[in-house]
Amino acid sequence: MGRGKVELKRIENKISRQVTFAKRRNGLLKKAYELSVLCDAEVALIIFSSRGRLFEFSTSSCMYKTLERYRSCNFASEASSAPIEAELSNYQEYLKLKTRIEFLQTTQRNLLGEDLGPLSIKELEQLENQIEISLKHIRSSKNQQMLDQLFELKRKEQQLQDSNSDLRRKLLFLYQIQDTSEENVLRLTCHDLGPCGSSGHPDDANQEHLHPAVCDPSLHIGYQAYIDHLSNE
Repeated sequence: MGRGKVELKRIENKISRQVTFAKRRNGLLKKAYELSVLCDAEVALIIFSSRGRLFEFSTSSCMYKTLERYRSCNFASEASSAPIEAELSNYQEYLKLKTRIEFLQTTQRNLLGEDLGPLSIKELEQLENQIEISLKHIRSSKNQQMLDQLFELKRKEQQLQDSNSDLRRKLLFLYQIQDTSEENVLRLTCHDLGPCGSSGHPDDANQEHLHPAVCDPSLHIGYQAYIDHLSNE
């Protein structure tokens, strides 16, 4: 029976992919060597693996000479070669970024516990260590944020306590001023009216009818209004 047709697509199994790469790489290098010997051709072959390893073959003594010959044949002048070089540079950058993205996506799936089958025991241990280190960083960041919030709450608590103490001192000071004002008004009233309700002047003897008015409760209304006015000030 003939060999079945191989579907050209990316091999998902990592071990199978590595085995296929090694076999076909060796076959490609062998074909390049045979072509150079049989046809007396100058052949240069460059291969980069998915992990970035370099494999090369060149019939010349130096790969650089073949590359310079390639450049001189394809780029006639610097003016015409500049756009092409830019395109090649952009394409190479695209390939690098594509490989990097595929690697990061594979790593992300592995961190989530997916596609672990192709990994070896050593790679699984490395992945486990990476996860433990990540968890330590997460816990450390979480604890630091909680400590910062605790310090901030304590600072606000101290500010509220200081504000409360200031308000208490101000209130006590107002009470003391009010008490002092009441005593001064009372002393002033008693001093002006005298012990019997008169001012001590001889003519006050003829005004004894004013003495009952001193003890009249209606006078306390004006006195209380004066005290309230001092408190508001």
